[in-house]
Amino acid sequence: MLAEFRTNFDVWFSERSLHSSGAIDEAMAKLRGQGHVYEKEGAVWMRTSDFGDDKDRPLIKSDGEYTYFGSDAAYYVNKRSRGFDRCLYLLGADHHGYINRIKAIASCAGDNPDESVDVLIGQLVKVIQNGAEMKLSKRAGTIITLRDVIDLVGVDAARYQLTRFSTDSSMVLDVDLLTKKTNDNPVFYVQYAYARISSVLRNAADLGVDRGELDPSLLSEEKTNALLGALAEYPAVIATAAELREPHRIARYLESLAGLYHRFYDSHRVLPQGDEEATDTNRARLWLCEATRTVLANGLGLLGVTAPERM
Repeated sequence: MLAEFRTNFDVWFSERSLHSSGAIDEAMAKLRGQGHVYEKEGAVWMRTSDFGDDKDRPLIKSDGEYTYFGSDAAYYVNKRSRGFDRCLYLLGADHHGYINRIKAIASCAGDNPDESVDVLIGQLVKVIQNGAEMKLSKRAGTIITLRDVIDLVGVDAARYQLTRFSTDSSMVLDVDLLTKKTNDNPVFYVQYAYARISSVLRNAADLGVDRGELDPSLLSEEKTNALLGALAEYPAVIATAAELREPHRIARYLESLAGLYHRFYDSHRVLPQGDEEATDTNRARLWLCEATRTVLANGLGLLGVTAPERM
């Protein structure tokens, strides 16, 4: 299912293997060696309160069973031992209090949590269909699975919509909007810009117009400069999105870029008409079209969304 959603894991780790392989005992030995583990009332505890947690946490219960926290602590140690120098955690909004516990685990293991731990807090997704919210309830067993979402709107629309919101903001997945082929649908808007440029380039090939040598001085109009400026910002957008772990910046950038291209195209004729000969201005605008197409394809690819040649 996840592969169909274009989400692939290099390593899939089973909690059961943590126990069966003895890795959990090795992790506990390391934690004990750091001096932050003690026994009380037959249970084994970790002194997380020394590192910002509101109280100490049990690792092993008095009956010898590992607690959930004990497994979490052991997994952190195990993952670090496998060479991962930064551990990312994505938690739900109702687990905000778990941040200090995770960082305390890192500290008790002898690490600096500011360097080895990143915790992202996700928010709820509201699904709207036919103008009404689809009600979900764990107690009633009414849920919407990833398969349901794909069947409702498709992989491209689902991936794009889930990506275009920051992790810490609530999001709305409007089924009716995301299945429309209109500019109100953000993924359609961006994909249409790519398809539109692809059509322009096909038409140029049919007319025998090649880009030739670029004369940048011919790209000087206001809307042209706005598009050029946006293209120049792309590397910085990607770098910032990666550094801050905020892929929604890429989606929002692509929407802005698509809008700038549409305005450029509506204001400036790219191809000659009728019996007109292609000019250097036509060729320069073709270069700009190709550059925009490349950036759109690159950005959509980073988000795991397709760039269709035709729509």
